[in-house]
Amino acid sequence: MWLFEDNHLLTLNKPAGLLSQADITGDPDLVTLARAYLKKKYSKPGNVYIGLVHRLDRPVSGAMVLARTSKAARRLSQAFRDRRVTKEYIVVVEGLIEGSGVMEDYLHKEAGRAHVVQDERSGKYSSLRWRALNSDGIFTSVGVELITGRAHQVRCQFSARGFPVLGDVRYGARHRFDGRTIALHCCRLTFEHPVARVPLEVNAAFPESWSAKLLNLIETD
Repeated sequence: MWLFEDNHLLTLNKPAGLLSQADITGDPDLVTLARAYLKKKYSKPGNVYIGLVHRLDRPVSGAMVLARTSKAARRLSQAFRDRRVTKEYIVVVEGLIEGSGVMEDYLHKEAGRAHVVQDERSGKYSSLRWRALNSDGIFTSVGVELITGRAHQVRCQFSARGFPVLGDVRYGARHRFDGRTIALHCCRLTFEHPVARVPLEVNAAFPESWSAKLLNLIETD
């Protein structure tokens, strides 16, 4: 899970099903695990600082970066806000989608529900670039670059156009994936190191739950 670390940041490949941050369920979460990992590895006394600068939805896997200092947290958070972090995903959706383009919507998270809907009046502007990769006529693999970074953005935007993410029954998928996660993976993050000011690229391998058949669908010539 842990990919690269230095005194300022920690990068990792988040497993699908793991919370990014603790919630009322009390289930394991990434921030708590990262603190325990660093505390044990470096025999640190007392509390260990971890700054959560972005999130992945619980059923989503892939590349993430955590800050190890408050300075790194401020600079990384600003980089995400300024859209200076390139966020690339691979998603498998139901149906045949062809070509490429940009999706633009206004997305609103419904009060009291972990669900996002299109709403031009109260929603936040959300956009992504997409490019169809391969299809077997039933499912299509798509490369996605997030321009914004809203909760459930990829899931909601593709579902609204009739292409729900494989396994995402919350947003209308008819087929289950592995029973608890969905076929959405952040494969790469590219950003500037918050202190050294050099470019960094974080690449995250696909989870073992992605079958050979699914991976063959993703492969391009």
